[in-house]
Amino acid sequence: MARDPRFDILFEPVTIGPKTARNRFYQVPHCTGMGRGWPRTLAAMRGVKAEGGWAVVNTEYCSIDRTSDDTPYPYARLWDEEDLRANALMVEAVREHGSLAGVELWHGGSSIANLASREPPFDLQSLPARGDPIQSRKLDAQDIRDLRRWHRQAAERAYRAGFDVVYVYATHGYLLHNFLLGPMNDRRDEYGGCLENRARIVAELVEETREATKGECAVAVRFTGSHSPGGFGPEPDEIRDMLAHLGPLADLWDLVCDDYGMEMGHSRFVDEGVHADWLAEARGLVGKPVVSVGRYTTPDAMATLIRRGAVDFIGAARPSIADPFLPNKIEAGEPERIRECIGCNICYAFDTRGAPIRCTQNPTMGEEGRRGWHPERVPARGSDRSILIVGGGPAGLEAACTLGRRGYDVVLAEASNTLGGRAGREARLPGLSTWARVRDYRLEQLTRLSNVETYLESPLDAAAIRDLGHPVVALATGARWRRDGMGRWFHAPVPALEGDEGLYTPDDLMGEGGADILSGGPVAIFDDDQHYMASVLAEMIRKTGRAVTLITTAGRACAWGAHTEEDFRTNARLIELGVEIVPNRAVSAFAGGVVETRCIFTDRAASMAAPNLVLVTSRAPEDGLYHELTAAPDALAEAGIGQVARIGDALAPGLIAHAVHGGHRFAREIDDAVVPILMEAPD
Repeated sequence: MARDPRFDILFEPVTIGPKTARNRFYQVPHCTGMGRGWPRTLAAMRGVKAEGGWAVVNTEYCSIDRTSDDTPYPYARLWDEEDLRANALMVEAVREHGSLAGVELWHGGSSIANLASREPPFDLQSLPARGDPIQSRKLDAQDIRDLRRWHRQAAERAYRAGFDVVYVYATHGYLLHNFLLGPMNDRRDEYGGCLENRARIVAELVEETREATKGECAVAVRFTGSHSPGGFGPEPDEIRDMLAHLGPLADLWDLVCDDYGMEMGHSRFVDEGVHADWLAEARGLVGKPVVSVGRYTTPDAMATLIRRGAVDFIGAARPSIADPFLPNKIEAGEPERIRECIGCNICYAFDTRGAPIRCTQNPTMGEEGRRGWHPERVPARGSDRSILIVGGGPAGLEAACTLGRRGYDVVLAEASNTLGGRAGREARLPGLSTWARVRDYRLEQLTRLSNVETYLESPLDAAAIRDLGHPVVALATGARWRRDGMGRWFHAPVPALEGDEGLYTPDDLMGEGGADILSGGPVAIFDDDQHYMASVLAEMIRKTGRAVTLITTAGRACAWGAHTEEDFRTNARLIELGVEIVPNRAVSAFAGGVVETRCIFTDRAASMAAPNLVLVTSRAPEDGLYHELTAAPDALAEAGIGQVARIGDALAPGLIAHAVHGGHRFAREIDDAVVPILMEAPD
């Protein structure tokens, strides 16, 4: 198919100083969980994005010196020649496909603790490091001279590594950003006081970076372009004045919001394109090409943003993770094939855990180098065996699509009257509508696969599966939320929670009746899962007018959401809605409309009246069919069934991302051609 002419504007080349980007698709710097410790894995991932059509592909934050050590997070680094060689792997992979490679030079200031290097952190003030009991020392004039020298040396290494774009990173609360802030910068020399003085260090580093790269690299500045209530940036008038003052110096401006939870906000709270309104004004102030993000996934929105003069590049982190081939699909006239980001921030969550990122929508993310998985290419089938998949949730759909693309004949049997499983059910909950993209993308793929047959309202028992006689059977039968209290806190069923009267699970509330199945009176929710489920149920129930108390074994609601940038806004929303949050307690008994709780520290008991208790503790795999089948191997052999496997939540309940990855892995490895995972040893 030909590209839609409406989107021609997205494929215009753009000049950035001495460099030219082949189109307007720009992968902004984003973390990967790989950094300095996984250079080959990282290079393969970034290279796939360049292959997919992103004209500029950047590193994550890249430390310039050992005084900027963000251990245990796997950041990038350009301290020495060894780091240069590691980064050159990425440059080579990106340039192979005609894209520009960029590096984001970074100094963390007081936000980091230098846990590995044990260098005392320094900043404009003595401030506590993020998450560690150490404070920065207040920098002096020699520190500023050192900072300039380290930055220049790192820029020289970036030039020798082959980078095309080199960043001066002056936002997100890191060291350079703090120079710009009047309340923090109380210096009385040429680096403090008036706006020009506070911006001096950024201006100097831009010029020195240009000199260090011999004028052959584009110099970009990442900068705060908007002010939000409670944000950490300068005031709006100062932002305008700084952009006008510094604008002519750089070749490209990468503009961000000063509220990180808004810039890469979770889709429960932040819609696509929320930053667009202030971008056109900022672009006019700097007079140079501008890039910014907005979790854009559709070409219409992207083209509109360019036409209105808001930006020159469509910046993306998460959409480029969900679909590295997004630009190529638009260029090929197939935007309906885009694997759209759902804004769940699972990519970010695993970087914060020090592990290679993964994606709910894209199971190949992070596996390009480790397992040799490509997001758009799969190997041809290794046999003519037909495959039966039981269950049409995230794992079953992904397995069916991937097996179908490989050329296998597939039968997908779903017991209910709809496909999508938990992705479809959860998408009906408050703030989770984008979860439906997990289902919808795969349903669109299935329309292209004539070798995959789908049957709804087709529950199968062991006898029926044997009668069908497909040589391979994959059971994607999912999991159910437990009704017995087992979870993180209780590792065995809790007898005092047994019974059905007034006791519910998320599965009950995600049914057709929703919150209407609850009886009148207050509702208690026991959250031992500590992610989003209890919070969205609390929101749903509270909006019906019922009093809701969320009891959690964690210190706050949605505690694991700290990894996905949703815990802060979750707690704020629940408080605003009038949900009472009771932290650090476990529900130990429920009877007669009374909920008993115990303190996780002292075991002291308390009770509250609530005729409804919703247990959000853990899930049990629906694996009875698997055990019934595998308990009779002779019957399987007689039916011609040689392989029975569990995939997704039926094997091990987890995130939707885990289920999709499990379905994809099954489809890749069905021929027993399991590729040993490449494990790079972090330094």
